[in-house]
Amino acid sequence: MVTRIVRYAQIADILSKYGLSIGLEKIFPGRLKISIPGSGKPSEDTTIYERIRLALEELGPTFVKFGQIMSTRAELLPPEMIEQLKRLQDHAKPVPFSEVMAVIEENCPNWEDCLCDIEETPVASASIGQVHRAYLKDGTKVALKIQRPGIPELIETDILILQSMAERIETIFPESRLYNPVGMVEDFSHQIVKELDFTSEARNADRMARNFQNVPGVRSPKIYWEFCTPHFIVMEFVEGVRIDDAEAMTTMGIDPHEIGVRGFHAYLQMIFEDGFFHGDPHPGNLLVTRNGEIVFLDFGIVGILRPEKRQNFINLLFALSTDDVELMIRSLEGFGIVIAEEYREPLRDDLYIMMHDFSGGGAEGVSQLNFGLVVNELTESMRRYQLKVPMSLMLLLKVFMMVLDIGVRLDPKFNFGKEVTPYLTKLADTNTFSAGYVKRASMALLEGADALLDMPRNLNLMLRRLSTGSFKLEIVENDIQKVTMALDKASDKMMMGIVVASLVIGSSLVLQVSSVTLPREISWLAIAGYTAAVLCGFYAIYHVIFLRFRMERQG
Repeated sequence: MVTRIVRYAQIADILSKYGLSIGLEKIFPGRLKISIPGSGKPSEDTTIYERIRLALEELGPTFVKFGQIMSTRAELLPPEMIEQLKRLQDHAKPVPFSEVMAVIEENCPNWEDCLCDIEETPVASASIGQVHRAYLKDGTKVALKIQRPGIPELIETDILILQSMAERIETIFPESRLYNPVGMVEDFSHQIVKELDFTSEARNADRMARNFQNVPGVRSPKIYWEFCTPHFIVMEFVEGVRIDDAEAMTTMGIDPHEIGVRGFHAYLQMIFEDGFFHGDPHPGNLLVTRNGEIVFLDFGIVGILRPEKRQNFINLLFALSTDDVELMIRSLEGFGIVIAEEYREPLRDDLYIMMHDFSGGGAEGVSQLNFGLVVNELTESMRRYQLKVPMSLMLLLKVFMMVLDIGVRLDPKFNFGKEVTPYLTKLADTNTFSAGYVKRASMALLEGADALLDMPRNLNLMLRRLSTGSFKLEIVENDIQKVTMALDKASDKMMMGIVVASLVIGSSLVLQVSSVTLPREISWLAIAGYTAAVLCGFYAIYHVIFLRFRMERQG
């Protein structure tokens, strides 16, 4: 198990190797002794962003995953850094087969009764797990996804370090709070903890299979639940070529253009109809089989969109197709983006220019739209006006861009507008009279009608109260409460003065009479009254003079 101190030292060594240790020294001044004899300087032909990527890859799975997720935050980070983060490769040296078998035996003690011929060489090896080919007893070929030993403990340690670094960054560089480093690490920790639970990934694959059960040519691997645990999955082994390998598809007699269109429409269904989409569509996670099926792999990262968020994204695309700036702003605000009032007009101007630059302002609108350039310009505007964008929207835009990129690789003439406009039009027509839409519209209409009908009665009631003098205006103000408290204190002091004066006068009368006619005990009562009056008098003088003097000094 790696302790935090040892891990800190490892991080410091790797950052120093790539010339980045000065950043860690600023965050934790004097705590880390960085000295790597003969480590050498980074190559002069590498940029700072390339060195960051290389350092993240060497730092291991937690930092690789963090970099991959941060690659979606194009509204926060410079384009050059985003480009490097997108190139992060989630690979690692395979774990020895003896350690793999130890994990299998721990999670599936009776594996010999159901599995056989487990291949020692992994088919794929990533930072969290690796995949081995095997067979069930009935001869079915399956893939075993096995979690690397010790990974949960390492990731837990790294998350604690990242949280500590984020907190220190916000303390030392207050301007960084705009980007919410602590919140970023929290979002990331939730995501990676989910990825560590392989049963969560299996549930996502099953859900995707149900969503596409009536769609020919699109599916996900079958999960064998009887063998699955949080650290071990048994699934169908899928053989095929990467979805961006147009040459291999042509050799198999498959039309790459048709595959690109089908894959794009599969994502349209995920996003706009299911509200549940595959969140990591790099070409290695989408295979095309010999019979022309598209098979989705690796469901560790998924996106979820509630119905209102789906509608906001539809509105955003319609805003682009119709050059509607106001609809665009309402769509962004629907995702929870807060636009400061002083930025609203400049943002409108930027969006208007962006839409006309990339659509040409013509009747064809979105069919001539270069969606990639629009997204880049949109994220640049978000960065310029310091808009905090939810990760769900950035993940959605990233997925859309990756899917479009695959479509263009398969067919350079792939047209975003030609594919998306008919789909959105059909979807809008369908949603116009859907049960949910009718219900929301009916409720809004009823609420508006109630308010309209109540308006004359409420106005008449207000005018009647004004004319009769019964109109009551309630003002709640802290200063008024303070005045009331001051008056209460003054009345208390006045009452104390009256009590003191009464004691003095009463005691004097008693002493005057007692010297002639009353018993001696009564005289003692009068003396006690005098004593009480003197003490109260001193107390009052202390409050009036000395406490006031202290308050003046403090003021």
